[in-house]
Amino acid sequence: MPEISRFFGIIITMNFSDHNPPHIHASYGEHEATFNLQNNELIEGSLPKTATKLIKQWIKIHNVELLENWNLLKNSIHPIKITPLD
Repeated sequence: MPEISRFFGIIITMNFSDHNPPHIHASYGEHEATFNLQNNELIEGSLPKTATKLIKQWIKIHNVELLENWNLLKNSIHPIKITPLD
């Protein structure tokens, strides 16, 4: 699972040839969650509230890049790294 970004202890990844809808996987310590890129909603899993807010903010900022990465991965092309939150 290629790492797309890392910030504040949160690791963002995407899978090659993953199922729809377009989404990211986020891990923070022992917590894991999946977020839909089309509506910015939590699909499954759970994270602390602060981590969830940071991820949703990051998705809004980088939505175009994330969807481009989704398309790259669907074609078995390695994704680009995306700027973390600072």
